[in-house]
Amino acid sequence: MSPTAGSGIGLLVIGAILAFAVKDSIPGISLEIVGYICMAGGVLAIIFGLIGARSQTSRRTDSTERRNDDQL
Repeated sequence: MSPTAGSGIGLLVIGAILAFAVKDSIPGISLEIVGYICMAGGVLAIIFGLIGARSQTSRRTDSTERRNDDQL
């Protein structure tokens, strides 16, 4: 798992705590909405992290060098 996906899981957990468990309020700031925004960012980070990890593993290339000893 890439670091981006790990950060996404962290954002998802923090967002869920803010959205569902915290009952405090800050004037002018809805902690529930902040939690939902963190959860959405976490989901996007997980998706991008998994796509990035998948593309890194599929970029494997092999190179072969051929030499013709007759031309030396």
